[in-house]
Amino acid sequence: SLISEWDAIGILRELTKSKLVFIETKDVVETTLALDNYRRACDCGRGAVFLSVARGKVSEGINFDRHYGRAVIMFGVPFQYTLSHVLRARLEYLQTHYQIREQDFLNFDALRQASQCVGRVIRSKTDYGLMIFADSRYNRHDKRSKLPKWILQFLGEAYLNLSTDMAISHVKQFLRLMGQPIDQAALQSVLLTVEEANLMNPPMPAQTTTAGDGGAMIVESTEGAAAAS
Repeated sequence: SLISEWDAIGILRELTKSKLVFIETKDVVETTLALDNYRRACDCGRGAVFLSVARGKVSEGINFDRHYGRAVIMFGVPFQYTLSHVLRARLEYLQTHYQIREQDFLNFDALRQASQCVGRVIRSKTDYGLMIFADSRYNRHDKRSKLPKWILQFLGEAYLNLSTDMAISHVKQFLRLMGQPIDQAALQSVLLTVEEANLMNPPMPAQTTTAGDGGAMIVESTEGAAAAS
């Protein structure tokens, strides 16, 4: 596995010199404990790195908001296992009934999964984080174009196929800018007040249900209308 390779060539040892490293495993208890310790390391300012697998429980169901996730690195493109019998049946069905080509579906599904993984670090309008796609295949238009617009709008030509030095330069500039205090006046211009939110979602009229003749249900609203079934 990738983790074993990194351990063999000393990458993990280099990582542990700067940050604590936690790894998702197949054991739910071990992974839960690793997540708890990861959050504690972030809370105390020590910082940590959490290694998880795409299509796993952590990458699909755990939010790394605020200081729990300031950067996420996506290694590779998370394609499905193409020899799966379930996937083969699904691909055949899509081809037969909707004329969707196999490669088109696999590309769309993989990029949707990638965007879900990197989106774990952006959970609110005031949140921020780095999303790094560490694979040259994301430079290809047929791959990159399938990412959602909220990612593509920040993925201009200036941020493609970067060297390590250029990437670090962009990272420093971004974190320096985002680390500044939030402009409260600007924030209020994009956030809804409670009153504005209530106007967008008016409450449903109250209803009462009574039993009618023959077992019919009569529903009466506060506006005077009634319906029977």
